[in-house]
Amino acid sequence: MNEGHAMTTAPATPASLSSADRTTPQLAAAMVPPHLRMMLALQDFEAPARRYMPRPIFGYVAGGVEGNVTLDWNRSTFDDIALVPRMLVNVSKRTQQTELFGRTYDCPFGISPMGGTSLAGFEGDLNLARAAAGCNIPMILSGASLTKLEEVRAACPQHSWFQAYLPGEEKAITDMVERVAKAGYDTLVLTVDIPVGANRENNVRNGYDAPLRPSLRLALQCLAHPRWLAGTALRSYFSRGMPHFENMGPRTPVMSRSAVRGRANRDHLNWEHFDLMRRLWKGKLVIKGILDKRDAVIAREHGADGIIVSNHGGRQLDTATSPLRVLPGIVAAAGSMTVMMDSGIRRGTDALKALALGAKFVFVGRPMLYAAAVAGEAGVRHAIGLLRAEIDRDMGMLGANSITEVNRDMLMPARAFDGYPG
Repeated sequence: MNEGHAMTTAPATPASLSSADRTTPQLAAAMVPPHLRMMLALQDFEAPARRYMPRPIFGYVAGGVEGNVTLDWNRSTFDDIALVPRMLVNVSKRTQQTELFGRTYDCPFGISPMGGTSLAGFEGDLNLARAAAGCNIPMILSGASLTKLEEVRAACPQHSWFQAYLPGEEKAITDMVERVAKAGYDTLVLTVDIPVGANRENNVRNGYDAPLRPSLRLALQCLAHPRWLAGTALRSYFSRGMPHFENMGPRTPVMSRSAVRGRANRDHLNWEHFDLMRRLWKGKLVIKGILDKRDAVIAREHGADGIIVSNHGGRQLDTATSPLRVLPGIVAAAGSMTVMMDSGIRRGTDALKALALGAKFVFVGRPMLYAAAVAGEAGVRHAIGLLRAEIDRDMGMLGANSITEVNRDMLMPARAFDGYPG
């Protein structure tokens, strides 16, 4: 079987088991398809994804920018915080259900928007959306996706989040907002941390461009990864035609000798354009890419329903701070506005640390894409299940029955000594 489109779903965990045993790793491994049984944590999907994808595509997905300083900080910052569990707390009724914008989700996390997902794995956008809907968590469809936003919405009516990259041009903004509304989405996410293109040296080193340029180097890479070539590239081409960037600017093929992907005038985008979006858009409006609490205050004043504290997964400004470090200050400045976070979350403890620092919700990116690439919808469902099980175990050991009970009293600096003089 081509692991790039395995569709087997995992059976449910037996309800007769005690709440203490239901999410043990040994049982979890036994309850999933054989090809996923050694995927015990989100990071386990990265190595098979690297083997599956040609180097240019994997490098695009995995890479950061310049020296990858921010990319590394996104992970290491979580290690600066230690957890302080409480004992002899009855945690048999624990639940991680979370209400967000009037809807109750089964977990306090969703899937971040990621461009080019269907280049990494066959029907990647659809598999992410279907898996998220099946697990009752949100998935944000990227404006840089290769599947029409209308198609994803039609194939998965529960899917209702769309992320837009927009220029500072009234007509382009109006056209996109009207298109997203017509498709039936109810949450629109504006990404604001890309006023200019990032210096992604890794793309040059790995031979990636958008669109991809046919070359001997690219051909050899594709031939060296026959499962991806047959299971993603050729399968996509013969079943759906040449993939195109469908939701951002002029429709552009993903591979071409001469086509140029339009970037528009993003450096023009400002708060006046956001005000235009707010007037046009009747649903929930979220800003993604906030790192300064002053911008959080402005977002609230201009009518944003929420913000996602994010540094674009370390892919834009190198040495930009990690979201976790600025999260407490942003939460304090945001008032009643909903604050969410992404960038760097790989474990249940990561998610709980962000939630304890005030985030209402968190989003996870690359590991979900890797899961979609190597095992389709089943892989994404399994990845979601792994993170959900970790959060459940971690809540039990911390002494929390609900996400609202996860708070800053459960945290301390990892290198501090409580009560030590001096």
